[in-house]
Amino acid sequence: RNMTKSLLSKDTTEKEREQIVQESLGVTQGLCDGCASGLVDMYDDYILGKKELSEINASFRAGYVTGDQDKGKAEHSCLM
Repeated sequence: RNMTKSLLSKDTTEKEREQIVQESLGVTQGLCDGCASGLVDMYDDYILGKKELSEINASFRAGYVTGDQDKGKAEHSCLM
């Protein structure tokens, strides 16, 4: 039986959410070489309990998909 703890804001403390984001992005213990500096800020609303991870991730993906999706054409762009 999988006893994985919920990542929902209501089930975590702010400190736990901060740790979840840092570990997920590889920012802890000097593992990040500066590549994730803007990404950490993107998750502030999750850390503060204002949004869930799924909402932030969905808005991030939606912001980087352009093109004519209903005709099978999609272009993905990322400024990083």
